Amino acid sequence: MAEITAALVRQLREETGLPMMDCKQALTATGGDLAAAKDELRKKGLKIQEGRGGRETSFGRFGIYAGLANKSGAIVELKCESAPVAGSAEFIQLANDLAKQLATGKGAKTADELLDQPSPSQPDKTLRQVKDDMFNRIREVFNVGRMARIEGTCGGYSHNSGTVSGVLVQVEGGSDEAAKDVSMHIAAMRPLAVNKEEVDPKVVDKERAILREQALAEGKPANIVDKMVEGRLKNFYAERVLLEQPFVKENSISVGKYAESKGMKVKKFVHWELGKE
Repeated sequence: MAEITAALVRQLREETGLPMMDCKQALTATGGDLAAAKDELRKKGLKIQEGRGGRETSFGRFGIYAGLANKSGAIVELKCESAPVAGSAEFIQLANDLAKQLATGKGAKTADELLDQPSPSQPDKTLRQVKDDMFNRIREVFNVGRMARIEGTCGGYSHNSGTVSGVLVQVEGGSDEAAKDVSMHIAAMRPLAVNKEEVDPKVVDKERAILREQALAEGKPANIVDKMVEGRLKNFYAERVLLEQPFVKENSISVGKYAESKGMKVKKFVHWELGKE
């Protein structure tokens, strides 16, 4: 049995970030074996984590991997229990690593599949090991929420540094700056779809019925109501459809015209707000 020296305890403390007493107890339990002590600490942390799994994780951020130089993009929602943790450097790194691995790795349909893949910034560990080690140090629950991967060049934007909403937009052509501008617009204006054809027909039918009732209530002749409704639907599309909306940075042109001026085609987007499914 190796001697449990202060230097050995300090080394384990530096490598795990855990309290000195926990490190000493783990070394004592494993006979001074440093590697075994790390495993002991990890197992202890997992037991604690299991008991806290039901805690509310209403804070967090979006990890985004985007850029026109990349073949694919991704967005991942990582949730935690408090705002300070959501803003910590290691939490930000984990969120970004999750997004990068989802975009550049073999892909994943579930959070568990993604967590079992290597961490881009710590390739000797899986993303799950990084997450569990963070829990051991911080003792907050971390949950991977929604995630999406888009094949093709993407731009992205995270509102309030990713703690409020995140946007990933697939584009063809253009530049990173133009793609980010469109992503920022999406975060601000919350469009329902890229173009009119993609709007849910049920949503359009409901709006058409409302507009028809309004026109009839105004006393408009029945024979021209339908034409009026179709005309007023243009305002609906201008408010809800990305390419029809006035561009936030320059209201005199639509987002579609802005993208066209930059030689860019907007194909699809993902816009999520933290905690809102």
